[in-house]
Amino acid sequence: MDIPNQKVDLPVLREKEVTLYIKREDTIHPLISGNKYRKLKYNLIEAKNQGHNTLLTFGGAFSNHIAAVACAGHEQGFRTIGVIRGEELEDRWHENPTLQLAHQHGMQFHFVSRSAYRDKATPSFHQQLQNTFGEFYLLPEGGTNSLAVKGCEEILTDEDADFDLICSCVGTGGTLAGLINSAKSHQKVYGFPALKGDFLHEDIRKFARNTRWELQLDYHFGGYGKVNQELVDFINTFKKDTGIPLDPIYTGKMLFGIFDLIKRNVFQQGIQVLTIHTGGLQGIKGMNLVLKKKNLPLLEV
Repeated sequence: MDIPNQKVDLPVLREKEVTLYIKREDTIHPLISGNKYRKLKYNLIEAKNQGHNTLLTFGGAFSNHIAAVACAGHEQGFRTIGVIRGEELEDRWHENPTLQLAHQHGMQFHFVSRSAYRDKATPSFHQQLQNTFGEFYLLPEGGTNSLAVKGCEEILTDEDADFDLICSCVGTGGTLAGLINSAKSHQKVYGFPALKGDFLHEDIRKFARNTRWELQLDYHFGGYGKVNQELVDFINTFKKDTGIPLDPIYTGKMLFGIFDLIKRNVFQQGIQVLTIHTGGLQGIKGMNLVLKKKNLPLLEV
């Protein structure tokens, strides 16, 4: 699979003598983009090997994972069930672009309250789901498990060996763990969490096989799904200057953070940086609905 590394050429990069490339994982598939394709690859093989014809997973209203599972299941002949956080969505899911996309690709929704959703990892909750839907192959929220990490270990190739630093956004930590495991011994990996909290360190350590990584915790913009005008302006300006679209939940926050670190001279001169574009562009439509309600500028698709 030949995924291009696209060079970013901007004045601040020349001024600070930083070389920056973006691995365009968002181009991997028209609907199952970026890390979601990688995370699902070996899970779908395992589901078939176990004889399953149904995939069940979890997510919120704007979840890239929900959309990707629906599209991958449709493409490979699986029935798909999405356990969706927020029972208030049951009567108005059709107003949500992500859930519309998932529904168009055959996903059946099961809406649960936020309090019930917090029990999603418990055996009793799984048993309730089994009683309702029958046998299924379970994919965790965000898709991270050992098979997902295995898929993400294939993102970096031998052609990426010249880079000094690998950067990725972080949701559940599976993509970052895969990058950590496949990075060369001279490379460091930075993760940019899209949500608040220090719990991700422990989640990543479950799968990471070395310690050459660190999390940049200052670029979540208040938490998962939180955006402001500064971030919107950055994403729109970046698209205008480079032609590369970013999503507001993950990659936009990561690139904002990288450029902040560059401006603050955190990187040494001459460093070569590779960032991973994990996709998620399907979420822009839904975010623009939120921005419109808040009378904020819209993301330019």
